[in-house]
Parts: sequence; structure tokens; C-alpha cells
Amino acid sequence: MNDLITLTALSIAAAGFFVGIVVGLTGMGGGALMTPALIFLGVGHTSAIVTADLTAAAIYKTGGAITHAREGSPNLRLAGWLIAGSVPMAFIGPWLVNAFTDDPADLEKTLKLCIGIALLFAASTYALRLYINLGRVRSGGILPDDNPPIRPLPTLLVGMLGGLLVGITSVGSGSVIMIALLMLYPGLSAVRLVGTDLVQAVPLVLSAALANIAIHGLEWDLLIPLVIGSVPGTLLGSRIAPRVPQSIIRRGIVIVLTMSGTALLFKAGLHPFGEGHETLEAVLVAAIGLAMLFLVPLVWGVLRKRHGLPMFGAPTVSEIEALGADGNRRGRRQPATDER
Repeated sequence: MNDLITLTALSIAAAGFFVGIVVGLTGMGGGALMTPALIFLGVGHTSAIVTADLTAAAIYKTGGAITHAREGSPNLRLAGWLIAGSVPMAFIGPWLVNAFTDDPADLEKTLKLCIGIALLFAASTYALRLYINLGRVRSGGILPDDNPPIRPLPTLLVGMLGGLLVGITSVGSGSVIMIALLMLYPGLSAVRLVGTDLVQAVPLVLSAALANIAIHGLEWDLLIPLVIGSVPGTLLGSRIAPRVPQSIIRRGIVIVLTMSGTALLFKAGLHPFGEGHETLEAVLVAAIGLAMLFLVPLVWGVLRKRHGLPMFGAPTVSEIEALGADGNRRGRRQPATDER
């Protein structure tokens, strides 16, 4: 019991709580935020953090999947093809990494390198999702098709890529797979997309968690405070989501993912200025964050203008996501640009 009231345990619970709030607010995958947060806190080995995060995800994603399944929102045939690809690769992924090295220091560097790349990939896919939805807003939406003909081979390959990524890094079940579904099946409504993704994510993260537990074991002093913090945080985030300006939060998440991914690449041994220049690397990470803070809104404004929208203002980022994903429910009606 004393192990649950240490400063480290409180730090893990606090990180889980705040990340859970962001997940509840935005619906973005927790792995892309939780794993780097725990790594930078220095609460354990990277392998132990990935294992605990995957196990916690298997717990709280199950509740979300059950809720969506009761409402009938998932496309179960589509989820089945994704599971067929993702579950085996999620189980194989950790064994592949473990086969390359039996040295703990090398394993740490390899995992941080993989997670850094995965975070940058997640930030890119989220930006791509926004751009796709921006185009849908101007075209008036996609014709609804909540039961599209399944494309087995590309769906299987998406599942395999997502499973491998999640098995190694715990990142990707809610970001990479979601954007792939959006591109392969554009007629699916937002609720069907989320429901399908959640249903396939449960066996995916469970498979990845079991493989990582078999290799690295499970550190309960990491898992228990993580669950204690993340579950109420997610519930709170879901409750306050309608009253929070999500556009700013979502833009901030992309910046944080990019900065975290870059910092982890440096931690993995990629030193652009040579060994022993950690201060310069920290300055570079901060400069990337500042540049994105000012440049991303400008670039986004230019893209909006090219699509016939005002550079700034309505529809906001969160409204564009909602309109782009659910515009198919309104047929081909073009949304008004001054709608708030």
C-alpha cells in the first residue's frame, strides 16, 4: 500500500489525470500523449512504460467499445478485417524488437527512436485528417455510406501497420488507423468511425499488452496509479468538452506531439550537433515549438483561403472536423462559413 502513496506514484497519477482530460476533451489516442509524458517524467524504463500504458488502454478502451457496441455504431465487418491484421502484428512487434537486442541500454534507445518516429507520424496524420475534412466542408460532404463494401487487402494492411506500430510503441491505435479509415471509407459517419476504431482497438492493445508483459513483465506500481489517474481524467474531460475551445487544444496537441517526438529522437542518440550538446538540442526543440505556434495558424489560414474560407474565424478546427466527418448526414448541403 505504501508503494501507491509515493511521490513517483502521485506523479504518474497526476500525468494520467491530465492526459485523461485531454483524451476526454478531444478523443485523441492516449498512447501518443501518455507514453512520452511518462518517459519525460523518468518514472521507469521505456519498456515498462509502454507495457503499463498498453495495459491501462486495454482497460479503459473496453468501456468505450462496449458503449459504442450497445448503440450499434461500429461496423463489425470492417472491424473484423482490421483485427485480423492488427492483432497478430501487435503481438509480433515487441518480439521483433526484443530479437534485435538483449542489451537494456540498446533497447531503451531503440524504443525511444521508434516512439519518436511514431509521434511525428501521429502529428502528421492528424494534420492530414484536418486537411481532408477541410476539403469535405467545401464540397458539401460525402454521400452517406455506413455499410460500404469492404476492401479486404488495404484494410488488412492498415491493421497490420497499426498493429505493428502499437505493439512496439503503444502509439497509433487512435491516430494512424483513424486517418486510414477516413481515407478508405469516406462515407462512414463520425460515430461509425469512432465506434469501429474502438472495437478493433480493444483486442489490438490487449494483444500488444500481453506480448510486452510476456517479455518485460508488468510493473504494478506504474499501472495502478496510471489507471487511478487516467480513468477519472477521461470522464471529466468528456463532461467539460462542450464548454472548452477545442480548436486551441487540438492545435496545441499537434505542437506537443512534434516537440516530444523530436526530443525523443535526441534521447535515442540522434545528435544533430554532436555528442554533449544537450542544451542546443533543448533550444532546437523549443524553437520548433515556437515556430509551429506562429507558423501553423498562418499556413492553416492560407489553406483555408485556397478553399474559399476566411483565413481565420468560423468554421473552427473542431467545427471543420465535425462538418467534414458528419457532413454526409446532411447530403450535399454546403455549410455556411459564418456558422458558429
